[in-house]
Amino acid sequence: MQSSNLSFLAEFLKRRSGLHLTPDKYRLVDSRLTRVSRRFGFRNVEALLAELRHEPDGLSKAVSEAMTTNETSFFRDSATFDHFHRFVLPRLLIARARTRRLRIWCAAAATGQEAYSLAMVLDGERRLFENWHIELVATDLSSEMIARAEQGLYSQYEIQRGLPVELLLGNFVQEGEYWRIAERLRWMVSFRTFNLLEPFDALEPFDVIFCRNVLLYFDHATKAATLDKLARVLAPDGHLILGRSESTSASSKAFVPVQAARGCYAKVRAPALVAV
Repeated sequence: MQSSNLSFLAEFLKRRSGLHLTPDKYRLVDSRLTRVSRRFGFRNVEALLAELRHEPDGLSKAVSEAMTTNETSFFRDSATFDHFHRFVLPRLLIARARTRRLRIWCAAAATGQEAYSLAMVLDGERRLFENWHIELVATDLSSEMIARAEQGLYSQYEIQRGLPVELLLGNFVQEGEYWRIAERLRWMVSFRTFNLLEPFDALEPFDVIFCRNVLLYFDHATKAATLDKLARVLAPDGHLILGRSESTSASSKAFVPVQAARGCYAKVRAPALVAV
């Protein structure tokens, strides 16, 4: 691929999705965009990129979504869910006792496994949250991923990745070779498309934000801007949960790490937190 096309694609992706296309990712370009080329009837990727310079909506959206990484699984990094269950939820149960309202956002939700994992945790504690209003919002840049997440239908391979057998039997219904999430869990989650580069002005405050393994694909400026926006929509005593290999320290002064809970952050104005 011509270097001029790679440069154009890198600038396009950064502007449209925040993705920082580094040289080690160039191998992905041909494999992912060849499928888009065929779908839109172009003879090759170079022809696709020539048309992309005019930025037609359908093609621009398809290219942005094709280059996005959508790796996910049920209860991915189980320690994160254990911490959410043992420490975050009990604390919020007390802090929100008056309003009985809890809002959780799964950003970059991909095909929905993270959101449904949280739904299973909340469903397991439904006695404690009786008569509460719980909003579990899951968003992703890709409309294709959101459509799949809304279906709640998973292959045997996807089910086997991180989902304990006891949770499978109680929360899924088998449909041939696939498994569908139980309706009571499906209706707990509100899915919609959302680009993290967009303004957050229309978002109401959240008590917990899961934004895992997303910021590592952004350059420093985009990561810093995103963290600042996340801080603005996180409740003063809320929790931001990133991937275990991610950190806010070099990009934002708005957060402080929660001790002994890797990947979990509180806002700096909140009291010091210690995981138990």
